Amino acid sequence: MPIKVMKFGGTSVATPEMRETAAYRVISAKEQGYRPVVVVSAIGRKGAPYATDTLIGLLREIDPDVSPDPRELDLIMACGEILSAVVFAHTLKTLGLPARAFRGGQAGILTDRAFGSARITGLDPVGILSALEEGAIPVVCGFQGVYLGPDAAPTGELTTLGRGGSDTTASAIGIAVRAEAIEIFTDVDGVKTADPDYVPHAPTLSRVSYEEVAEMAHLGAKVVHPRAAEIAMRAGVPLWIKRTDSDDRGTEVVSNTTGALRNMTGVTHTGKLIYLQFNLSGLTDAARSSIQGEFFTLLGENGINLFMVNVSPESAGFAVSREQFPEVRDLLNGLVIPIDEELFILQVGPESVEVTSQARLMARLKAPTRIKAELTEGCTMMSLIGRPAIGSPGLFANLLQVLADEKIPVLQTSDSELSVSVLIPESEIRRAVLVAHQRFGLGEAN
Repeated sequence: MPIKVMKFGGTSVATPEMRETAAYRVISAKEQGYRPVVVVSAIGRKGAPYATDTLIGLLREIDPDVSPDPRELDLIMACGEILSAVVFAHTLKTLGLPARAFRGGQAGILTDRAFGSARITGLDPVGILSALEEGAIPVVCGFQGVYLGPDAAPTGELTTLGRGGSDTTASAIGIAVRAEAIEIFTDVDGVKTADPDYVPHAPTLSRVSYEEVAEMAHLGAKVVHPRAAEIAMRAGVPLWIKRTDSDDRGTEVVSNTTGALRNMTGVTHTGKLIYLQFNLSGLTDAARSSIQGEFFTLLGENGINLFMVNVSPESAGFAVSREQFPEVRDLLNGLVIPIDEELFILQVGPESVEVTSQARLMARLKAPTRIKAELTEGCTMMSLIGRPAIGSPGLFANLLQVLADEKIPVLQTSDSELSVSVLIPESEIRRAVLVAHQRFGLGEAN
């Protein structure tokens, strides 16, 4: 019998009624001749007693000035999925189906040791396959795995995969058990052409490529984690995005080898951003290259997500989320970079005690050159996605004209093979998304 992986998000298991609806989805799959493997997220969203953010809050509220240890933070965050898996497995049992709950490690998910943002390094699904052979439905905790390195505890260190990790769990398991399909159940009908909170009548796409859905997720759409799409794409496993409490077909995510599916796929937007523009004018090519390499490497090593990266002979710029900006400032502000016999010091925003102190200390050796970053706050990014349209002449000009007609200022631009993006004031994002959706014909997508 073919295997189908079915992942249910936090809202899909938030109440007894929703869990029962999800359970009947599993029963339906079994009646259709599939052997279901279920992956679940933590119950509910922020504010719910067992939601991930609620569990994090239990530690942070003890003393807001003391950051929790990443290892202990992973342990408490993993409790949400463990509780969810046990409750959902028991729900299936009450409906007459044998089921067995698995922690990520028990399901065979191995990761690196990057607590809070671990990557899957291997997956041995022997426990899952054994349960299936015995006629039981495995219910696996999403978002987690174990690290079994030489310095780990004998039973393995529990790790979490970062936000959206349950989607990644589902895709990884789907490949490991050679599933016929992976279904991601959520609280929307599928992949839409725009955020329905901004465009209430945005249509649901019937089909979209792995590359497009990953690009949409990277650029702000929250329907599926980009890593999940990328994993499924590598193995060519069909991926579906569906609504838990609806019989609608949802969105099928397919290989791009099927050809162009439509002219334009969608319009996305990120959250609140801060744009940093470092002034590199007057530097030698070697110094400019070294400075850029130092701070981009440092940000990457610390898991900082960058948007709108822009490099020129005169400057280097990028945007970061408002949530990550304090960490970026701590990493870069006052950072001293020695290059040959020169010293350079980074200054993020107005002069601070950190920069002044560092500059005074360094001056005993040699006066450092300050590299200042100008900050643009209160901004966000809007992107148009779609391979055929992005390659067409004049698209960028058309987008800029549309925004100019609406008197929406554009602060910065960037593009890729699949998207064009503009940085605009946060106050204008709703109007910009709506007008872009209308003017580029996204209401007619299918």
